[in-house]
Amino acid sequence: MSLNSTPSADRVHIAFFGRRNAGKSSLLNAVTGQDIAVVSEIGGTTTDPVYKAMELLPLGPVMMIDTPGYDDEGSLGEKRVGKTREILRKTDIAVLVADPSVGIGPVEEELAALFAERGVPHVTVFTKADEAARAVPDGALSVSSVTGEGIEKLKNKLAEMKSDPPSPYPIVSDLVAPGDAVVLVIPIDKAAPKGRLILPQQQTIRELLDAGCSAVCVRDAEYAETLKAFPAPSLVICDSQVFGKTAEATPEDIRLTSFSVLMARHKGILFDAVRGVLALDRLKTGDRVLISEGCTHHRQCDDIGSVKLPRMIKGFTGADLSFEFTSGGGFPDDVSGYSLVLHCGGCMLNGREMIWRMKKCESQGVPFTNYGVAIARMNGILKRAVGVFPQLEKETEKM
Repeated sequence: MSLNSTPSADRVHIAFFGRRNAGKSSLLNAVTGQDIAVVSEIGGTTTDPVYKAMELLPLGPVMMIDTPGYDDEGSLGEKRVGKTREILRKTDIAVLVADPSVGIGPVEEELAALFAERGVPHVTVFTKADEAARAVPDGALSVSSVTGEGIEKLKNKLAEMKSDPPSPYPIVSDLVAPGDAVVLVIPIDKAAPKGRLILPQQQTIRELLDAGCSAVCVRDAEYAETLKAFPAPSLVICDSQVFGKTAEATPEDIRLTSFSVLMARHKGILFDAVRGVLALDRLKTGDRVLISEGCTHHRQCDDIGSVKLPRMIKGFTGADLSFEFTSGGGFPDDVSGYSLVLHCGGCMLNGREMIWRMKKCESQGVPFTNYGVAIARMNGILKRAVGVFPQLEKETEKM
């Protein structure tokens, strides 16, 4: 990823929903000005979500998403509808696309109800205005993807629609001041990607530079010597897997946290993750633990999610536990059988998706936490790791 580009997870997600052949794909192509989605007269042409990143001023960087028809049928159709519902979990602004020859029916009403239930702002758009002039309900728009009629009006409407971020917090910029020196402890081991930094590290460095700070990057092997060579930093940020080692080498008067903990706050789940992590102390033999990652990658022999974390948790609890794993867009609807869900920092997922996953667990009475918070707890430094956030002062008093 270029440091000058906006990560997909930080873009406003605008998704197009509707029944088959309502004109969703044609509308997406017209709005983006490109042939992104395959268009056909055959209903059900869109079988998987289609994504397109673009700029939509004054809204800024957005991710446009085309979805399969919500009225698809059969066994494959059910799977496509399932994919569409997955997209709804991450949607910041919804476009309800309606065929004027059909009007507003049960499909459109169900989608509108889902938008309202999840607090997703939406606009209703009637397509095919070039085929026949038809009146549309108040508040709805009429467009033609063929002639371009109404497309600019739709783009302006989307740009004006308010979509507050699920979390008001940046990654790190509100924790530092111009001129501060911040040390970033980045292990380079077998699991580290070749020739690049991972996304949370890139984003943190960029925010620190934008805030006028000095970002000193060092491996965990050289960290202790680096501290001796530089004036005391304002903040130390480490990879969670070296939390314990970094804490031992960091004087108590220097603030310390991890990339995963910072990302949890940025995504809006930190407060609940801190409360949920106490479930670690209650795990017992036979309990099931779900470890979920938002990205998909080739798992190394010492992978943090599937190897290191289970090993840490077993050592911390002394219990014989059962571990299960999900990655990417996959996340179970039924989590009631788990005693704890541990999630990665979610750098590849937007805030709405992360909060949906957290609330899914809470609604079923399952504690939810994140990698960094859990590792800090197991190293006995949770209060220190989250104590860098003024918003958590009351929570840290209970620890």
